[in-house]
Amino acid sequence: MTAYRTIVVGTDGSDSSYVAVEKAAALAGAADATLIVACAYYPTDDRDVAAAADVLKEEAYQVRGSAPTNEILRIARDRATEAGAKQIVERAVVGEPVESLLTLVREVEADLLVVGNRGLNTLAGRLLGSVPSDVARKSRSDVLIVHTVR
Repeated sequence: MTAYRTIVVGTDGSDSSYVAVEKAAALAGAADATLIVACAYYPTDDRDVAAAADVLKEEAYQVRGSAPTNEILRIARDRATEAGAKQIVERAVVGEPVESLLTLVREVEADLLVVGNRGLNTLAGRLLGSVPSDVARKSRSDVLIVHTVR
């Protein structure tokens, strides 16, 4: 087996996604690979965010614009550094998570895509699809689904 050279990990700012970042960072550090930490977002205005927050409650962090995305990426970088990654690139990508991550993986020719398992075993995930199941099904690179939520 060849070592991974470029690893992409997705984060949405949730605690569980940071567990995936730490696992990906440990792998990147051990393989001396480049770690690309990605966060997908939709540009929004204040009214959209307020309306979404009312509906989504604790899930509202997923619809915020790019300023929170920059903070999410900063936190992810700090955690990745602590977990052993040496070469870290932050990428904020506009769009929905699955297609944004897959496009980024192709763009940077990543060997591995790492995501958390959040949403994988939920009713909504089974009915509508989830980021982990969709990227595992659609990706042409290796996918590691980290068990961040049991």
